[in-house]
Amino acid sequence: MNFHEIRFPANLSFGSVGGPERHTDVVTLANGFEERNTPWAHSRRRYDAGMGMRSLDDIESLIAFFEARRGQMFGFRWKDWTDFKSSRASAAIQATDQVIGTGDGAAREYALCKTYTSGAFDYTRPITKPVAGTVQLALDGVALTEGTDFAVDVATGLVTMTNAPAAGVSVTAGFEFDVPVRFDTDQIQMSVASFKAGDVPNVPIVEVRV
Repeated sequence: MNFHEIRFPANLSFGSVGGPERHTDVVTLANGFEERNTPWAHSRRRYDAGMGMRSLDDIESLIAFFEARRGQMFGFRWKDWTDFKSSRASAAIQATDQVIGTGDGAAREYALCKTYTSGAFDYTRPITKPVAGTVQLALDGVALTEGTDFAVDVATGLVTMTNAPAAGVSVTAGFEFDVPVRFDTDQIQMSVASFKAGDVPNVPIVEVRV
């Protein structure tokens, strides 16, 4: 896949707007009841990077980043300031934040994920772009050491244990992560006059599957 392992400038994404998007097919039956179905197992996020532009220097940085990605051609990393770590927004990352698997005595590879819970229901989101140096792991609450006990592939979100966890052992993780995205346009239009007047450019960003 065409993807550059580089993050969109975090200071520019800070003021952006956006969030998760779902796709639901709704059919209203003759009796008034509905049938609802979705072809998507996972949500997709959309953002508008133009809202983070505060100066002409920001616009220059945006254009340079856009040109280097060849518009929609190459994907890149995006920091979603509303949801970028395994813990709650107000809490520090802990190695016990998310359960990513249970040992069976043989498997050494586990995929990072984040579970969203509301009441008795939950949704588990694959995390494919962890931030280097932020991943913490624990087995039954006992913290491990990166480089000695495990290795992280920051391009895929897979962690590989040096030794397979024993059967029944809870494998947990804490981490920061980025969203894999691309520009959802091949054109950026703006005017210096309109920007100075407060009219920011529209720069759509959309999540991609990796």
